[in-house]
Amino acid sequence: MSWKWSVVGDLKDKKGMTYLVVMWLDWMMTQGFSEATLESRREYINIFLNWCYERNITKPTQVTKEIMEKYKRHLYRYRKKDKKPLSVSTQRTRLLVVKAFFKYLGKSRHILYDPTADMTMPRDEQRLPRNIMNTSEVEQVLNSIDVESMFGIRDRAMLETLYSCGIRRKELINLKVNDVDMSNGTVMIRLGKGKKDRVVPIGERALAWIDKYLLEVRPFFEKHEEDETMFLSKHGHPISKCTMSGLVRRYIKKAEIGKSGSCHCFRHTCATAMLENGADIRYVQEMLGHAKLETTQVYTKVSISKLKEVHARTHPARLSRDK
Repeated sequence: MSWKWSVVGDLKDKKGMTYLVVMWLDWMMTQGFSEATLESRREYINIFLNWCYERNITKPTQVTKEIMEKYKRHLYRYRKKDKKPLSVSTQRTRLLVVKAFFKYLGKSRHILYDPTADMTMPRDEQRLPRNIMNTSEVEQVLNSIDVESMFGIRDRAMLETLYSCGIRRKELINLKVNDVDMSNGTVMIRLGKGKKDRVVPIGERALAWIDKYLLEVRPFFEKHEEDETMFLSKHGHPISKCTMSGLVRRYIKKAEIGKSGSCHCFRHTCATAMLENGADIRYVQEMLGHAKLETTQVYTKVSISKLKEVHARTHPARLSRDK
């Protein structure tokens, strides 16, 4: 059993929730859950543990359906430092983590019944992606990069790749030099979300900027020949997630398009643009690496060009009517 997990409470009580949470985290690690998933679940289960210990609830057998309803109401009434409530999505996520923990306890025979089994979850919000850029706005952002510098060439290659492929921030950071097939115009995404590989197309313009970066910039950043990471910092290390988000955010702000955002903004923009130009939603799903089609369908709600055409052609209040 691993003791590396930072979990609140007493580890000495082998029937207590803290000990069982560590067992649960260890079990997930052996099942191949990603580090990001493990860390987020540890964080959210710690919030639940703190709430329980404040009420002298130390063992999972003390948690009843009534206790879970109280925790659910607590999340609904909770206010952050800025006095704003938790979003419905955040409330759901925190409850789902607790449900996963008790489901594990039930299957491993640590509890006789699961107090979360019949719990009604808050209705999920149908939120649309914000700050999606149009084609001219994307060009403004890309053209705001100073490509006379080595950093500018690298950054232009990264943003072109984000826009062309619609890949996630982590997937871009983890790209290796050999993952980009220049001759076939494809990019191999290794161990994306859900630890799944996929191959996505990449446009000629993005390839041209990657080629320029590989020839003119990367050799100066490279410190270790064995490191095949595509995009490097000036010290020769892979670019961190925070650094990546910061530089994309700065370029969007610099372009003065009246929108804010970061790496995911390019992912949203890529998907919406493809759908508006007639791409089949299942191809977009495959490209983005979505496990469920429902996740991709949100982009059909922001892709309104076809709806506008139908509205202009059929709505009786339009200004002019075709003969």
